[in-house]
Amino acid sequence: MARAHRLKPLLAPSSIAVVGGRHAELSAIQCDLLGFEGEVWVVNPHRTELAGRPAVPAVADLPGPPDAAFVAVNRNLTVEIVRELADIGAGGVVCYAAGFAEAGEPGRVLQDELMAAAGSMPVVGPNCYGIVNALDGVALWPDQQGCRRIDSGVAFITQSGNMGLNLTMQRRGLPISHVITVGNQASVGIEECMEAVLDDSRVVAIGLHVESLTDTAWFADVAMRAATRHLPVVALKTGASTVGAAITESHTASLAGAHEAYRALFERYGVVAVDTVPQLLETLQLVTSIGPLAGKRLASLSCSGGEASLVADLARDRDLDFPQFDAERSAAIAATLPPETSVTNPLDYPTTMWGDGERLTACFTEVMRSPIDAAMVVLDFPHQDDEAWWTTVEAFRAARDTTEVPVAVVATLPELLPADASRRLAESGIAPLHGLGEGLRALDEAARLGAFYESDGPAPHLVPEPGGATALPLGEAEAKDRLSAVGVAVPNAVVTAAGDAVAAAASIGYPVVVKALGLEHKSDFGAVATGLQRPHEVAAAAAAIGHDRLLVETHVVDVIAELLVSVRREPAVGLLVTIGNGGEYVELLNDRAHLLAPASPESIRAALLNLDVGSVLAGYRNRPGGDVAAVVDAISAIVELATNDPEVIEVEVNPLLVLAAGAVAADASIWVEGS
Repeated sequence: MARAHRLKPLLAPSSIAVVGGRHAELSAIQCDLLGFEGEVWVVNPHRTELAGRPAVPAVADLPGPPDAAFVAVNRNLTVEIVRELADIGAGGVVCYAAGFAEAGEPGRVLQDELMAAAGSMPVVGPNCYGIVNALDGVALWPDQQGCRRIDSGVAFITQSGNMGLNLTMQRRGLPISHVITVGNQASVGIEECMEAVLDDSRVVAIGLHVESLTDTAWFADVAMRAATRHLPVVALKTGASTVGAAITESHTASLAGAHEAYRALFERYGVVAVDTVPQLLETLQLVTSIGPLAGKRLASLSCSGGEASLVADLARDRDLDFPQFDAERSAAIAATLPPETSVTNPLDYPTTMWGDGERLTACFTEVMRSPIDAAMVVLDFPHQDDEAWWTTVEAFRAARDTTEVPVAVVATLPELLPADASRRLAESGIAPLHGLGEGLRALDEAARLGAFYESDGPAPHLVPEPGGATALPLGEAEAKDRLSAVGVAVPNAVVTAAGDAVAAAASIGYPVVVKALGLEHKSDFGAVATGLQRPHEVAAAAAAIGHDRLLVETHVVDVIAELLVSVRREPAVGLLVTIGNGGEYVELLNDRAHLLAPASPESIRAALLNLDVGSVLAGYRNRPGGDVAAVVDAISAIVELATNDPEVIEVEVNPLLVLAAGAVAADASIWVEGS
């Protein structure tokens, strides 16, 4: 049976067995509350009745193999019950008990026993809350839950049971089709759950809470299939890396880890990455109500100058455009407004128009005739007597129907857009957004998603095989030799004894740099001297550094910018490419971009120029720009070096010196697998 289909009995069963006491009873009760139409059987050796149903003492006494089972007994008994369910041919099981791999070595041993007992039968969990399917009334779930029976909605997949529970309790009117909590992912992971709901036409989007993935190649495949079908996937990644810091000496290890690698993975395959639960909900609200946007040009309407200013201020941190109206459009809009009203975008329409549906419709329509990709109206609903507010909504909807521009109603505060109002808006094709900051973030992400859907899609990323646990550094001279071999320019250099540093400098030509060999973060230890012009300066520097083996190399002048470039193996995710503002203050300057290898020259160039330092490279304030083409070629070669050598764990160049013509790797480190 294909992987996508093996979860079908669990997600949409005809028969359910619940095993245990109070938590099993709650599962049966929740099935009743959701209107489950199949059979629910109860197993409990100490009760004759549970949730209004007769209980049988053992799995062997069930009327037949259930499609799905919810097991809520202690961890040791869980193993035995799962074995019995597998023996009778159950379709799948949810294991509620904790104390498995998350609890240390004894728990890992017990989890292995659980998997052996299950055989080929899929197991959700252990250490999870289970599954709610509000489309079919299924609740393999040990607690309350806030879902209601619906015809279509968003499928949430999370590793946290409590996160899943809380999502069902949201009061924002977001329709939820499924909540699947995978816990330890011992048998069934996030990727398989995504695949299982992908083909259900009733699922309109997928929301993820990710701590870790078990198979990023599988995830990428499913994400791309979702993108091909224009099924939005929105992900919240939580948790710091606990396995990715095999190299602690490099700059990159302190700047980039699993979190950044996951974000790069999501961006590569069209998965919207968010930072908070409200952002997760609002982005899903937007993409399920009006879909991804064709572009980032917006118009904002509000009956308050303060709100218009707030929208403009918050939009500065987003990649959104509020284009000003041309003369013809401004005149048409002005004709719908009282005299002396300023026509700007965001637009503050006067309170004298409040409640006048005809005038509001005319104003909104003229605004939305401009070349924009979406329009938003800022509207905060009162707790009662909201008729005038719906007059504004009706005017907005009429303008939408005339212009066919996608529209959103945005409340400044979440509590000012009640769930009933959210549902009414969504049902009429208006995106209800709770909170200005979250709403603008959602609009930004919807524009990015629309652009991704129009692209050709990425090449598959590389996931290196796990290597040795020991990372051995190569010397700087050897690292630069390897870089030079793949076409990266490096300074002319000589490895020499301290007493021969002056002669080495003479052979290279002044000015020179003198460095200690075999030491990371040389500047922190006074182990590097730059810009040396004369023999006595070289001799003094060699003596001050105090190392017997030195690297003497050409001092590169007329530098326009310094960059950090690295490619490092991030376990379970892939080869993480980091590009950023480099040099001595790299840790202080939060100016970095992350990609996964392989990285095309086009993606490298886009990431580079999107950095703050990209303005310097382009020629800031009429100053000379950098050789961007040479930088892209150098970064591509560094990525190639890390990609083609399976022993390489990390390559770091810091700084890569950007010149008006060319780019030079002034310092470099390479770590390889040790035996």
